[in-house]
Amino acid sequence: MEAMNKWRFLTSVLFILTFSCSGDRVFEEFQSFSSLSWNEVDSVSFDLKELKEKGGPKLIAVKFNENYPFSNCYVRVISKDSTGKTLENRLINVPLFDSKTGQPLGTGFGNTFTKYDTLPVAISDQASSLTFLQYMRQEELSGIEAIGLKILK
Repeated sequence: MEAMNKWRFLTSVLFILTFSCSGDRVFEEFQSFSSLSWNEVDSVSFDLKELKEKGGPKLIAVKFNENYPFSNCYVRVISKDSTGKTLENRLINVPLFDSKTGQPLGTGFGNTFTKYDTLPVAISDQASSLTFLQYMRQEELSGIEAIGLKILK
């Protein structure tokens, strides 16, 4: 078990170093799940109040492992303004495994992968937060390690 923790740590460090030098983004943040599963009542929110540039392409990132039991993940995406008013509420489908081969999509090391997918959500200047909720009709989604948001220039 000790070797597995060292491997995860090394993988995380390499991932951070790989993407930290990239100048193509204005925002990138991940929120991890300590239990390596996403509970249906757990919302993942990103604060966009201080973000000056919101107009570029937006990506959702799902960090998952081979224990994830489905080929895709339905996610509810909600953007709100500073008063809490909902600006947009959409359900999106993020494919995580190839439907024909069963191979994981995205990039990764060992049994952990990160899949970036386009967010079809317009984040207006009024948007102060973006929230993700898992919508898979499962109380716990095992194998989901983290959810991220990336906004490109």
